Amino acid sequence: MGSITSWVRLEPRCRDDELGQAVQARIHDPLWMLARQWQMAEFQGEDAGSPVRARWRGDSAPVTRYFPGAAPANTRVSAARYDAAALPLEALVERQALPGEGQQGSLRLAVDSGMHLLRLLDAQPLSRSYRADFLKQFALAPPTDAQRAACDAETLSYWNLMAHRALDARRALAALRNAAGQRLPLPAGLPIAAADKAELEAVVNQWLVLQDALFTRPQAGTAPAWNPERLEYAFSIAAAPAGEEVALTAAQFAQGHLDWHSVDHDPEIKLGAAADQASRPLVRTVMPAPVSFRGAPAQRFWEMEDSAIDYGLLPAGPGDLPHLMLSEFASGFGNEWYVIPIDLDVGTLTRTRSLVVTDNFGVQTLVPPVNGAGRGAGGWCMFELSGTDRPGTPALAPRGNLLFLAPALLKTLDSRPLEEVLFLRDEMANLAWAVEHVVQGGIENRLQPGAVPDAPQAELAPPSAVPRYRLASEVPPHWTPLLPQRVGTPPSLRLVRAALLAPDGSNLRRRAQGELLNASAELKLFNEEVPREGAKVTRQFERTRWLNGSTLLWVGLRKQVGRGEGSSVLRFDNLDAGPDK
Repeated sequence: MGSITSWVRLEPRCRDDELGQAVQARIHDPLWMLARQWQMAEFQGEDAGSPVRARWRGDSAPVTRYFPGAAPANTRVSAARYDAAALPLEALVERQALPGEGQQGSLRLAVDSGMHLLRLLDAQPLSRSYRADFLKQFALAPPTDAQRAACDAETLSYWNLMAHRALDARRALAALRNAAGQRLPLPAGLPIAAADKAELEAVVNQWLVLQDALFTRPQAGTAPAWNPERLEYAFSIAAAPAGEEVALTAAQFAQGHLDWHSVDHDPEIKLGAAADQASRPLVRTVMPAPVSFRGAPAQRFWEMEDSAIDYGLLPAGPGDLPHLMLSEFASGFGNEWYVIPIDLDVGTLTRTRSLVVTDNFGVQTLVPPVNGAGRGAGGWCMFELSGTDRPGTPALAPRGNLLFLAPALLKTLDSRPLEEVLFLRDEMANLAWAVEHVVQGGIENRLQPGAVPDAPQAELAPPSAVPRYRLASEVPPHWTPLLPQRVGTPPSLRLVRAALLAPDGSNLRRRAQGELLNASAELKLFNEEVPREGAKVTRQFERTRWLNGSTLLWVGLRKQVGRGEGSSVLRFDNLDAGPDK
């Protein structure tokens, strides 16, 4: 009959809550302790060597392909090239076109850019004499009657002040570049002498370069990564370590920080990264170092520790598993882990081929990957890429032995939201609403459509007044109704932009004031994207620095948790106690 040998770790427990005497570790007879160690064979060597050298071999390939939007299954395309050293992935995915007319966006930005062109002209000895000619040629035109009616008071005041006094960069860009972005000669209306033309061309070219470097804009003709039906970004990237293409997909990214856990392995798409042949083998021979951290217990029993650190006083309850695991790791297993430093490039996908560890006895051990083939369920899965979850298909197993060092940003400087839209549920009306809480004005000013001035107090109707019948109550103009409908094949429940009832019974479709709701004319949201707690989508400027020292500025969208349910006070078939005015 066979026997089963098992090992159990014995840990002494003190019956007294007072541990002061136990932690003193008093030794009255050291010779007796040495004799007991000899009797228990603790002086016998076990050849349990310590690692002194490790040789790591792997293949690393940069991410070279980028595909914006959701990539369906069996996608085979030659996606756009991507260089992580030039642009972080977060800026590439999030960047949006500037709001407003023209290539320079808003009115204030057009004026500021135009004034910068005038300053460049003033800085040169010959071109400064053409300042008045440029200002006359590209002067900011006064607002028309239609523009006056559409502008807010602050924008209109700024426009009237700058008209004929500032240079409009939108007009200058339209005259100096065609629709394809190619450079055009200076307009014939500028009286430029032949001897001064070279200097003026240099000034204009310098200004155009500065305009291109000011913002990170999406390239013309490229599809956006923002999915208005999901209120999230979707994109795919690909790399080919050891010549085998690996595609990574992010189907739901909207939190504003992109890292390795934002993407999943998608074996059903190919983006053409294998043709780039950018993979390179790596071999690193390093010395393993014990894992250490500030406040770690001393590795030797008799070593004096910092009296300010006491893991016994760690405030951890029975259900506080992270604190309990940290305390157990620090006190019981902290000296059993080693770290091997390996330098990798940012924006690469790395696969480990082998890891050989040599101990101080010269014994070499081949360490297999813990998440390799044939591993059991529930193993170590830190930094592991999960499989893409596609509707109607079986769940894919995680892809092990791959490390994605994402070109992520440490921090960004975010402006105040230029636009903010709240998506909320209205259970009483059985509708969902898209509420424009903040919209952007013409000079980057924040407008709140719901903040209207106080109206004069209405007089109470006399008791003899005839009630007024209303087919439907009025709803604030910045509230857009979303009606649930079944759309598509197979049908899915969507929230579709609907119309309200006008006082005369006709359909009243309201046009949104901002860019978020007007970006998609149909606005067919998936029903699950507006939960009970709602959702909030904001648009703001984001600024950061990248590896090459360049400054990047772009307009991005972000989705957050909403403010809960709301009420539009929408009622039908009402009688108001008042005359119809």
